[in-house]
Order: sequence, then C-alpha cells, then structure tokens
Amino acid sequence: MCGICGWVSFDRDLGEPDARRELAGMTATMACRGPDDEGIWVDGPVGLGHRRLAVIDIQGGRQPMTLTEDGRTTLTLVYSGEAYNYRELRERLAATGRHFQTNSDTEVILQAHRTWGRRDPRDAVRELNGMFAYALWDTTTQELLLVRDRLGIKPLYYYPTEHGVLFGSEPKAILANTTAERVVDLNGLRRTLGFVADPHNAVFRGMREVPPGHVVRVSPNGIQQLRYWQLADTGHTDDVPTTVRHVRELLDDTIQRQLISDVPLCTLLSGGLDSSALTALAARFSTERIRSFAVDFVGYTDNFTPDAMRATPDGPYVQEVATFVGTENTNITLSTSELMDPGVRKAVRHACDLPICFGEVYSSLYLLFRAIRARSTVGLSGESADEVFGGYRWFHDPASVYAGTFPWLRGPRIEMTERLLDPGLVSKLDLSGYLDDLYRTALAEVPELTGSAAADPHERRMREICHLFLTRFLPNLLDRKDRMSMAVGLEVRVPFCDHRLVEYVFGTPWSHKTFDGREKSLLRAATADVLPQSVVQRVKSPYPNTQDPHYDQMLHAEFIALLHNHDAALAPLLDTDAAEAALDTPEANNGGVLGGRWALEQILTLEAFLTDYGVSISG
Repeated sequence: MCGICGWVSFDRDLGEPDARRELAGMTATMACRGPDDEGIWVDGPVGLGHRRLAVIDIQGGRQPMTLTEDGRTTLTLVYSGEAYNYRELRERLAATGRHFQTNSDTEVILQAHRTWGRRDPRDAVRELNGMFAYALWDTTTQELLLVRDRLGIKPLYYYPTEHGVLFGSEPKAILANTTAERVVDLNGLRRTLGFVADPHNAVFRGMREVPPGHVVRVSPNGIQQLRYWQLADTGHTDDVPTTVRHVRELLDDTIQRQLISDVPLCTLLSGGLDSSALTALAARFSTERIRSFAVDFVGYTDNFTPDAMRATPDGPYVQEVATFVGTENTNITLSTSELMDPGVRKAVRHACDLPICFGEVYSSLYLLFRAIRARSTVGLSGESADEVFGGYRWFHDPASVYAGTFPWLRGPRIEMTERLLDPGLVSKLDLSGYLDDLYRTALAEVPELTGSAAADPHERRMREICHLFLTRFLPNLLDRKDRMSMAVGLEVRVPFCDHRLVEYVFGTPWSHKTFDGREKSLLRAATADVLPQSVVQRVKSPYPNTQDPHYDQMLHAEFIALLHNHDAALAPLLDTDAAEAALDTPEANNGGVLGGRWALEQILTLEAFLTDYGVSISG
C-alpha cells in the first residue's frame, strides 16, 4: 500500500529544475501513505512519484519500477495496493518465458502489461484480483495509463491540463502543483452536501476520479476512459444450499489470499456478523494467532441507550467472539475529549482532503487505526458485506426501497443541512434536482435481468437497490476507510470486496439473499459453523457513534462560535437566524440518528476545508 502521483505535460521536459521541484512537492504530500520509502522517476514529458508502505518483498519492491528491453526502458510503474493472486500470475508469466528480478506484486503487474496488455491494456488488468490504483507509462507509445480496481477500494484522482494531466492518490498531491486551481463551484458544493459517490465530481473544479473498473488513457491525442469491468446479471441457477456452499468457498479462498503479508497483520472486530465471520475464518487459516482490535467509547456499554439504528452495544459480542475464536483482542476505548481534540480533527480533515468527512465517525476510525498501527501494519475489515449481502435496514423497508431516490437519503439529513444555509444558496444548489439527476443516471447503469427474474418487478427493484448501494454508497465508505488508515500508514484490506464474491452474490435472486427471513441470509448460513450463536442471531448494528451528551454540547458550542464569526469563510453562505433556530429542533438534538450531528459536522468541516486549503468558491 502506497501513495502515487505524477505529471504528464507533452509540451515540456519535466526534467527541468522547476518541474522537478513541483514533482517532489507532489510526492511529499503522500508521506503518510508511504512512510517507508520515496522514489521519483522523470523522462521527458512524464514524471512519476511514489511513497511506499512496505508490505510484500520489503527489499525488492522499491518504486517507481521499470521494465527494460534491449537495454531500453519500455514501461515504468507507480503502484498502490495489493494483487492477491500475484503468485499465480507470476507462475503463468514465467511459463511464457518472463524473468523476474524481485518477489513483489509490482513487477508482476509490469510483466502482465508487457505480456497481456500490448493490444489492449484492459486484458492485463482483468487478470488482477485485488485492490489497486496505479499509473503505467509506456515509453514506446508515449502513453500514460491510470488504472483503478473494480470497486474503487483504492483512490486515484486526475486533473486534465492543457497539455496533459496531473494525478495522485489524493487531491492534495495534485493541488501541490501550481497548475491546479483551488476552486470549488456549485457542483462541487453539491457533491459535499449529498452522500452519493460521483467519480465525475471530485469537489474541486476540473478534478475527477478514475472511475472504479476503468482505465484512463492519456496520450498526445487526449484523454480516454476505458471500462474493463461492470456488474452483470449472471442468470443465477444455483439453489440456496448450493449458493451457500459457494459463498463459503469464495470466502475461504479470498481470506486465505488476503492473509499474505511480510509484516504483522490483524482484523477489525465489532462483534457483528461481518467482522466476526472474517475474524473467525482468518483465525482458521492463519499460521499465527490472530490479533483483533475493537473500538469502544468511555462508558458506552454501561450507559448504552438503544436507538433506531442500534439495539445493543458491541462490547459484549466482541469479547464473546474473541474468546470463541481465540484471538488476541485489544479494545481501543476513546473519550469525548479525544474525539473533539482540535489536533485530531485537523489531522482527519487533512487526511480527507475533501469536505466529506463527518466528525466523530471519522475521528474515531482515525484514532482506532492510529492505535492499531502501533502493533500491526495490515488489517482486515468487513466493509461491503452489507452492500453485497443486503444487510442495511433500508433493504428491508418498503418505504425506503420504493422511495424513488437513494434509500439512504430518506430522512431529515439533507433538510437539516439546508436549514443552516442561506436560502439563496439553497435555491442555487437545488440539491433535490442534483440528487435526482444522479439517481436517474445510476438507475440507467443497472444491468438488465434475464430469465424468469426479468418478469418480477420486485426482483428488478431489489437488483436496482443492490446496484445503487454497491456503486453509489459503498465508495464513500471505502474512501473513509482508505483515508483514515493511510493517514497513519496502515493498510486495511476488505475481503468482502473480492470481485468474484461480489459478482456471484449480486447475481443471486433476492429470495436467496433473504431465504431465512432475515438480512444477510447467505452470509449467516455460510459462516454459522465458525461463530457463537449470539452473533449468528444478532441484528445488524452499524459502526458505533458515541452517545456521550458532552460530545453534542461541545459540537453545538463550536457551531455557535462559527455562526458569530463574521470573518468565517462560510459566513456569507449561512443563515444565522435560521441556523440558531434549527439548533433547538428535535432533529438537532438526536445526534447522528436524525441527522442533526451529521449536519453540524458537515458545515464545520466545510468551513475548515475552505480555510485550510485556501479555496475560493465560484458561482
């Protein structure tokens, strides 16, 4: 896991001193993502930068890595992520006569493009199983390829320029180059206020993400996007028992692959079905006792109050799983003062880069990962199990399913945020229109059903809902996980994002996914034999929020101070009177449950973002 960046400018030589300084500055912004090593490679119109977190082949995996033919460099790569099938690919490539100088997966990717990607680079990328974002420069064709994994686990941004492109694992790498403008227009503001992933809108004007499952080709002729993967209807014919067995086979294989590491490894354990199943299977296949880590808050279990999202605290289940499985478990217990610590909140915002980080949900994850990094370098996490297997309550609430919008946007979150803003700005933003456009675009991408499923309106709708969550909701969670973990130099892997598992389960009928009348029926049945019954039967409980009332009191005080700061960057965009009135509503005083805490965190984060990054707002 690493940080990458680069610059292509077909009108100049980037070996010039000024250009090299800019490239060095871009690379330096990735230091947290790669604390172990640094490398820069420049050749005429291209410059590539790399910061390394050494996980596999500590000595041999240095980057940028080049491939030479007849004494001449032909391919150069900067790479972030892991290819979990690199050993099998290495054997296949060696059988074709390819020779290797290292034991790294980086060199395997170079050789894969040399062997399978000459006609079409997508042919090489399709061979990879893993999480990755990389840039490959072809000296022969004078082309740059920007490649991102199928589900968007690893981030990759790019910024087209008049004569080429800037790119980086994070926006801060791009913004370190004086060519990039720090401007946010109305469309960027819309992206910050709606919780919907949109790779075409990276908040900063002119900046984009490489979409998941795509290759972006940059040449003197321009920039081209090439799709190499998308979800499809597979015409699933397996019965429920066969489907359950195959899910287990895929999980077993995936977790064994993702245990490969030359550095200490652990799991993240919440006591829910997803993380518990992952931890139990990892313990079965690991040659060493598995370390597990859980997050908790001071007084949370003793003073827990059930709410609309959580019926039980995590702590007792975490302990039961740790004992049942036999992990070496550590609870990381956080206080409100830690969550509200200005230094922590600033570090979180800096890691996010974009004003899409919401207070203690991010701060607690950052603090958890920071504590883990003192003991482990790699962690396995349960992200995407809910999206893949249908775990969220929204999946099982007809009002949400048939709401005619993204199910997770039902409720007062957006409305609460709009109450805080100037009415003129709210009118200009037209968030409802923006989100409706995104929704219609997302629906148009859902693959057509085949066979008998095509005649079932409910099956069609549930396939749409699954697709929306996988393509428009999950990327936000993956981005949160990546930013908070890489901010402290921790690699977090997500086995439930294995594309083979995602493809197979996406193609199963909704009746299979709920065959026992519950959420995540397939995952529960596939892993019940390795878990305590209390966890098998536990109702879905999301990532925890602190219930300490002092947190909300401190948050309200910080927000009121912002309202009365006439020099604040956001001052012209807020409706002070309406915002003060909104603070007294029930929604504002129910924490994250009804959206009040979420809305305040959004505004405070946006204010800090505008100030810290020196951003100007256009439109």
